[in-house]
Amino acid sequence: MVCNSTSRRDGRPLQELGFYNPRTKETRLDTEALRLRLSQGAQPTDAVRSLLEKGGLIEKKIRQAEVVGKAKQEQARKLAAKNAAKDKEKGKESNDQASEA
Repeated sequence: MVCNSTSRRDGRPLQELGFYNPRTKETRLDTEALRLRLSQGAQPTDAVRSLLEKGGLIEKKIRQAEVVGKAKQEQARKLAAKNAAKDKEKGKESNDQASEA
């Protein structure tokens, strides 16, 4: 669906370019009209962009949010592994002290 950026969210669309049913995964796209609108500067939403990327209509683009999110996940994994190693070491020390007593 193509809408003017200044129109209301639920306003009348300029043109309907396709259909997607998430339950059945049915997708119908008017590829010629989509390419025309994209060449005119239309900006797809994130959900529509992922459908177009899966359909091969636009090139997959790595967004900054993905890069930052993956870096944060990696950092969290490293911190969790480090904490687990410390906890394991503390557990050994307390077992050693208990066996000596």
